[in-house]
Amino acid sequence: MALHLLYESASGYSLFLAHGLDEIGQNTEAVRNSVLDLNRFGKVVKLAAFHPFESALDALNQCNSVSEVTEKSDTTKYDASVLYDDHVECVVTGVMTDELRSFLELNLPKVKEGKKPKFSLGVAEPKIGSHIFEETKIPCQSNEFVLELLRGVRLHFDRFIKDLKPGDLEKAQLGLGHSYSRAKVKFNVNRVDNMVIQAIFLLDTLDKDINSFSMRVREWYSWHFPELVKIVNDNYLYAKVAKFVENKSDLSEEKIPGLTDILGDEDKAKEIVEAAKASMGQDLSPIDLINVQQFAQRVMDLAEYRKKLYEYLVTKMNDIAPNLASLIGEVVGARLISHAGSLTNLAKCPSSTLQILGAEKALFRALKTKGNTPKYGLIFHSSFIGRASARNKGRMARYLANKCSIASRIDCFAESSTTVFGEKLREQVEERLEFYDKGIAPRKNIDVMKAAIESTQNNDTEMDVDKATSEASAKKSKKKKSKDNAAEDGEPMAEDKPTAATNGDASEEPKTEKKKKKKQKRKLVEEEEEEEQVQAVKNSNGVNGVSTEDGTAKKKKKKSKGEDGQEDLAAAASESKKKKKKKSRSED
Repeated sequence: MALHLLYESASGYSLFLAHGLDEIGQNTEAVRNSVLDLNRFGKVVKLAAFHPFESALDALNQCNSVSEVTEKSDTTKYDASVLYDDHVECVVTGVMTDELRSFLELNLPKVKEGKKPKFSLGVAEPKIGSHIFEETKIPCQSNEFVLELLRGVRLHFDRFIKDLKPGDLEKAQLGLGHSYSRAKVKFNVNRVDNMVIQAIFLLDTLDKDINSFSMRVREWYSWHFPELVKIVNDNYLYAKVAKFVENKSDLSEEKIPGLTDILGDEDKAKEIVEAAKASMGQDLSPIDLINVQQFAQRVMDLAEYRKKLYEYLVTKMNDIAPNLASLIGEVVGARLISHAGSLTNLAKCPSSTLQILGAEKALFRALKTKGNTPKYGLIFHSSFIGRASARNKGRMARYLANKCSIASRIDCFAESSTTVFGEKLREQVEERLEFYDKGIAPRKNIDVMKAAIESTQNNDTEMDVDKATSEASAKKSKKKKSKDNAAEDGEPMAEDKPTAATNGDASEEPKTEKKKKKKQKRKLVEEEEEEEQVQAVKNSNGVNGVSTEDGTAKKKKKKSKGEDGQEDLAAAASESKKKKKKKSRSED
């Protein structure tokens, strides 16, 4: 059986014929050793056909279709590989293009129906081989033997094609590699989830750093004013008060308004002043106080920056995952995205995996000790699970994970970003909480999703109407501005305009009077014709002698009367026209 080899290079498709080989008696190591020698390899494998790509864009399209990759994750419950290291298996699902199909059909023997083919095609990927077999019925194979032969073809490819210059193949490979990477990296700038991942990591580290620094401020300033720790519990307010007070010996009742502005409580301000008078702390030198104040200022700056970073995270989450943010909150949603690696990976996760994201250690410990697996991970920080009772926390976590997976998929794959679905899903979770507590039956998911789709469609129509009205108003305003500008430019000519208008009216007056006279004449003629027609109809009815005795006879003869009446009307109209013509002749 003849063996053909399909090799996809950066410059084009090539087809090789391997003859004189017996696959049964071949050893892969022997082939591997013989591949390195071009003299031995060139006697066995020879170039049969070559189809170059037309341009770099054509090469990129062919490369994308042949090497189409889909990410596949195991959807079994509590999958350790997906949870532990975010492992996602990449499966090559190649697609045969029209160019590749025509190239193969032209250069390979035709496959007759009902007969076994006497050749086979060796390919590198079994997926594209199966697709070629489905479309063209060409038998394909992919094994270690074929891969070793393709390795030899790749090694000596520039020797098989004579027209290639020494550096052409390397340039084509470099250009195609760069364009392929750029095409894979392209994304929407407004929906970059990397910024959310970095922001939530920085937010968590800032929380830890601010907490540790504020504890250091408390410990440092407590040597000077130990009673302040019990009065002010908040770390940020403590740093503010420490910077404001400075030396406790200088604290007097004059500073009570300033302390009330910081704390928001006048009683606490008075308590601080009273405690400073009888404080047990030691006195500090001016240099030590300056260092304490500088460090307190740094803590305050970090706390303010943390607030700004939180606002930035909220805005980014509303842009990237609005439904997930409206369902479970911005911080918890951002933690889920960062733990999964991206919004796409989170959308691909099943709800059972999403439910225990962040509880990998507890999961593996339970699997190792054959204990109970955890019920929730990062979604435990949601307020819904905290509001549920102890016996319903697991149910609530499972239901919430289900809704979060739906929201993440909508955010990832929807073209337009809306928060309608997230709000509806949140209402469903609220209804499920009431169902667990009070037994009130919740709505069906189909009804809720239909309502959400209808509301999104209504919002889209309203947006279109608003755009149309805004455009119309803009056009009107432009016209008004142009008219105003023209009026401003034409102010000196304002005296000449009325004279032109009066001249035009004078010229148009005789025309309008003539038209009015013609209309009056037409009306008079039409009235005369109508009167003559009515008289003719009456005369015809009298001649026909209509009987008024039987009502049934009237109904039967209505149609015939109508037809006769129409003929009489036509005759009367013709007679009236003849009379008018005679009158006009006599007058002449």
